[in-house]
Amino acid sequence: MTDTKQETERKYDAPSADDTTWLPDLTGVGDIVSVVDRGTKDLDAVYYDTDDLRLAGASAALRRRTGGTDAGWHLKLPLAGDSREEVQAPLSDTLPDALRDLALSRTRGADVRPVVRIRSRRRLWQLVGSGNAVLAELSVDAVRAESLLVTSTTASWTELEVELAADTDPALLDVLDKTLRKSGVSRAHSPSKLARALGETTVGAPRLRGGRVAGTVVPGSAGEAVLGYVEERIRTLVSLDPAVRRDVPDSVHKMRVACRRLRSVLRSYRSVLDRRATDPVREELKWLGNELGAERDQEVLRKRLGSRIDALPVELVFGPVAARLQVWDLNNSSEAHQRTLDALNSPRYLALLDSLAALTEQPPLRRKATREPENVMAKAVLKEYDRLAGRVSYALELSPGPERDIALHEARKAAKKTRYATESARDALGKPAKRLGKRVKAVQKVLGDHQDSVVARDALRKLTLAAHAADEPSFVWGLLYGHEQAEAAKLERELPTAWADATRRDPHRTLS
Repeated sequence: MTDTKQETERKYDAPSADDTTWLPDLTGVGDIVSVVDRGTKDLDAVYYDTDDLRLAGASAALRRRTGGTDAGWHLKLPLAGDSREEVQAPLSDTLPDALRDLALSRTRGADVRPVVRIRSRRRLWQLVGSGNAVLAELSVDAVRAESLLVTSTTASWTELEVELAADTDPALLDVLDKTLRKSGVSRAHSPSKLARALGETTVGAPRLRGGRVAGTVVPGSAGEAVLGYVEERIRTLVSLDPAVRRDVPDSVHKMRVACRRLRSVLRSYRSVLDRRATDPVREELKWLGNELGAERDQEVLRKRLGSRIDALPVELVFGPVAARLQVWDLNNSSEAHQRTLDALNSPRYLALLDSLAALTEQPPLRRKATREPENVMAKAVLKEYDRLAGRVSYALELSPGPERDIALHEARKAAKKTRYATESARDALGKPAKRLGKRVKAVQKVLGDHQDSVVARDALRKLTLAAHAADEPSFVWGLLYGHEQAEAAKLERELPTAWADATRRDPHRTLS
């Protein structure tokens, strides 16, 4: 059993923990009405990581802590800005499997063991607003860190931390920051106690995930531009893993998109990254995307069909339509989510994560990777655009029917590849790439809506057969099938106009 919370905090270097006369009076700062002293407590935390500190290198932390009100196991995962997500599990002698699984995308299956012990004597104050609402907690910690990797290596320091309550406006941090700085308190150089402990007690601080071996990439080159995009997508994929495991809404979709973007950029920039190394990675990303696809497609279908049924006049809804849809969704959703979890817990997935780490740490650069990015990336974008143009033209020549549906789906995939190629090239190519990506996205939207209709019709046919087999009225399912057919026909009529708008400016002239 785990609990999750988001914490938003800032840390500062503090001069002393025993004598806190240096701490300014914060009453009246922002919405703070009073400052309440909550006394002193002793905290003892042992941090776990792999031998090569993969969690710390990914700005994550796993600890077992005693003392205080939240004793137990804590997994801290980075979020944007001053925030982190903390997943808590009850205190036990061994690492809970749930936290081990949530850390898996960062540990990549390597064993974890104690690496640092941090003991803190904490003096705590509550910053209280109107109505006795606690806005934040301010603590001053006398910290002693002991490395469990290097024998008898210790460090000690004093730090101040301000952590906001769940509903407090983050702007309070900025207000408090000004007051603390004016009193001579400066921001901590390390983002966390663990980072500082590793830096001061361990030989060799952890390298951030995705960090490259020095000298492998020429600054300002096409290689640097492409790898920057690749690294960002890998970080996205890794960070979404815990959310997917916990079935957080839209997380499967985002992870699947991260797979697609990675596959696309590795394909588009084969002139920069050697395909002998990247093609196997692309195949494994395709596998992972397909495994995630079952759950994502079910999410889309559930929303689409549910909204269609809700929009029907009551007098046209015959039979147990809502119940039929619910049973269908529960069966398919449960099976699809289990398929996702099986994929994320498989050796194949761990091997993919290792391959992605190797791709960024030792990038398989080709000769063109050293060149300036403008020409290299423009050629890659135009190649994808020409492929898209060919597929759209081919699809428009076909008569409506299954063959055209397949061709339109292939054109949709080509549109995505073109758009992703422009995304990675925006810094190098500027506004022309951004404008092309926007126009292609409009075409992709038409093609995507059409494909959703194709998938919905297949699901409606199966629902019709199931209703018929159960001696239920199938009128509603047939009615919705007809609606989807009409929607698809409308989109096919809109496509020529959308394509004409996208091709008004020839990218061969604007990008060259």
